[in-house]
Amino acid sequence: MITSTSNAKVKRLVNLRKKRRARDAEGVFLTEGLRMFQEVQESELKELYVTERFYEKEKKLVDEKCRAGRCGIEVFSETVMEYVSDTRHPQGVLCVVRQRNGDGWEGILEGRKSGKAASCPLILLLDNLQDPGNLGTIFRTGEAAGVTGILMSRDCVDVYNPKVIRSTMGSIFRLPFWYAEDLPAAVREMKAQGICTYAARLNGTCVYDEPDYRKPSAFFIGNEGNGLREDIAELADCYLKIPMAGSVESLNAAIAAAVLMFEAVRQRRH
Repeated sequence: MITSTSNAKVKRLVNLRKKRRARDAEGVFLTEGLRMFQEVQESELKELYVTERFYEKEKKLVDEKCRAGRCGIEVFSETVMEYVSDTRHPQGVLCVVRQRNGDGWEGILEGRKSGKAASCPLILLLDNLQDPGNLGTIFRTGEAAGVTGILMSRDCVDVYNPKVIRSTMGSIFRLPFWYAEDLPAAVREMKAQGICTYAARLNGTCVYDEPDYRKPSAFFIGNEGNGLREDIAELADCYLKIPMAGSVESLNAAIAAAVLMFEAVRQRRH
């Protein structure tokens, strides 16, 4: 059992939790909690750290996962687990998981679950989102809405940030995503594929429930404070607005994305 917070393995895990550069250098990320441990594919599980209490409670699951993934187990004291954890009340299990390098354009079109081209893609494009909670919530909501995939500008918050991972509630393992080095070029490719593009804008001229989303569609969501960059917005086929009551000017980025996604879901049910 590791009982010291000055242990080299402990220091490395803290560094992986705090620094994107460290995660990218090793090609890994961290997950915490029973739910995320259950979601991790054995082939993606690289290292596992547990407390004695967690191991005693979940011994069968831990042994099966580690045997299938050929992954070793390290035991931490409760104090060390609290030190390493990004949560206030850790559940006693922390995984080091292999990163996916992104699913590319084809992955966004196909959808991870089906393994074949979606008949009617529904894509989210995120431009310079910076809030980890927003990004994680968008992943979770996107999976719930049946989104085909998420396309992000390279300067979006790191998808492997621990707060993003926690907010996805496991959707990170199932929903295709791709960081585009050249976002305008990716949008032009999207349009060449016959996908209609809609930008959420404060100056939108079309109410969000007016267009027909039963055809291949993509919603553009911009930075929390500044919205979409002009060079991205200008590529959209239509500017959407979500009418506001009272003195509210705009919605949280994740909420706006959810409104648009579930309007598409509503239309596609009929």
